[in-house]
Amino acid sequence: MSSLSLENYGIFNSSKNWQLSPEKLQNIIIQNGMGQETKSGVLAVNTGVFTGRSPKDRFIVKDHITENKVWWDEKFNQPFDPKKFDNLYEKVIRYLSGKELYVRDGYLCSDKRYQLNIRSISEYPWSDLFVHNLFLEFQNRKNFTRLVVIMRSRISSSSKNGWNTEKNFTILNFQRKIILICGSGYTGEIKKSIFSVLNFMLPTYKNVFPMHCAANIGKQTKDTALFFGLSGTGKTTISNDSNRKLIGDDEHGWTYDDIIFNFEGGCYAKILGISKEREPMIYHAIKKGAMLENVVFKKGTKEVDFFNDSITQNMRISYPIYFIKNIEKKLLSSNIRNIFFLTYDAFGVLPPIAKLNKEQSSYYFLLGYTSKVAGTELNIKKPQATFSSCFGAPFMPLHPVTYTKMLIEKLKNPKINVWMVNTGLISGGETLGFRIKLKDTRKLVQCALDGCLSRVHYERYPIFNFQIPKYCPGISSDILNPKKTWKNKKLYQNQVEKLVNKFIKNFDTYRKYADKNISYEEPKIEH
Repeated sequence: MSSLSLENYGIFNSSKNWQLSPEKLQNIIIQNGMGQETKSGVLAVNTGVFTGRSPKDRFIVKDHITENKVWWDEKFNQPFDPKKFDNLYEKVIRYLSGKELYVRDGYLCSDKRYQLNIRSISEYPWSDLFVHNLFLEFQNRKNFTRLVVIMRSRISSSSKNGWNTEKNFTILNFQRKIILICGSGYTGEIKKSIFSVLNFMLPTYKNVFPMHCAANIGKQTKDTALFFGLSGTGKTTISNDSNRKLIGDDEHGWTYDDIIFNFEGGCYAKILGISKEREPMIYHAIKKGAMLENVVFKKGTKEVDFFNDSITQNMRISYPIYFIKNIEKKLLSSNIRNIFFLTYDAFGVLPPIAKLNKEQSSYYFLLGYTSKVAGTELNIKKPQATFSSCFGAPFMPLHPVTYTKMLIEKLKNPKINVWMVNTGLISGGETLGFRIKLKDTRKLVQCALDGCLSRVHYERYPIFNFQIPKYCPGISSDILNPKKTWKNKKLYQNQVEKLVNKFIKNFDTYRKYADKNISYEEPKIEH
């Protein structure tokens, strides 16, 4: 049977659109009333009811491959019965048979030693365009083993199936090498389901540390920096630095021989409030071939209003990484020197930047403290303090201590510095505080990268025991120590204790595993 046939998946009599160009896909989308063009010709689509991920509706088939390896935490890694998957799969392919479908072959992992080939089968042309923008282009499609992603956007699940979900679901089946994504038109589900697959396969079979981080490299110094963080913390924005080449903005692997490689071939950036002045590299990637999601036009025009969040605060753009002029073309590097943990602190008590020792690094990586930022998930309207282990809990099938042990092993290299960077609120907390200015965060990161912060004096930040700089060129010293910015010291202390108690309570989830496997340093309330 031809490698281009869909019949081996049980899909018959469908009209197949293979490897369509972005231009053809955009024309189809416009002609079918599925999207609009901006005044500059960029495609804009509305993904429907779902404008963010729905992590509680993601499942993993529990079988002989996953049963003793996946951390079944009932929150993100929910087990799914193999027979029920087979029944659901049959329902999906019956629906897709006879339909017009969009099919694309590509691959993930820029380090060819770990290449994962992908075939996507989409009901919507905009899903296919997203895959084109995010995946690496596969030149020879003939007879290669692949992971298959099947997307049916119009299905609604039912309680008659014997399992509980609302209107959509994503199911990973490692034995059959299939991902089913149904009921949602939000393209982020495609991206993160495949990220979850790599986060299982690479550490389990290849001794590669998978990371939810951005990466860039110095143009002259050739030093690599990693930026961990959840959506909304600034990974994409801060890693897009005109003085450094971008390796990737979201998903990377760290090999046994210390190579950093991008999983993807594109970017998926939040664009609420974007401007040419604030984020020039991303702004200039908004051009024909890219795809805008859930944006609003200014009344009576075809000009996008990037400040209008009436559809969602999670408005996005996907584009091939080469739309960024300042990229590392091989999408891989070495010589890791700095790691940044980006966190949005909703309490306003974490410093703008702090240097961590190895024990603190393992503790805060395992916890992954940040805040869910409005729009990135369903029903999130304002920042909510949360803990996402390894800065990516919804995408990590293995136990978080497994990934933390891999990080600790890498940190045996004494040349690597680890920093915590608060891109969220400073001074006054949620009601009285304000978010740190992007230009200040950029300056702090720049000073860490160029070694400037290695030449200044530090002080201990009580309770957390971080080392924080007393001085940084171009930054007001008033904001370097949050305690000094709070007028109400009692309220400050209450907020600190509230946050520390959250740290301790959340760490209890992992404590018995951590005590046996890793060394860590926990904050302590001082009386």
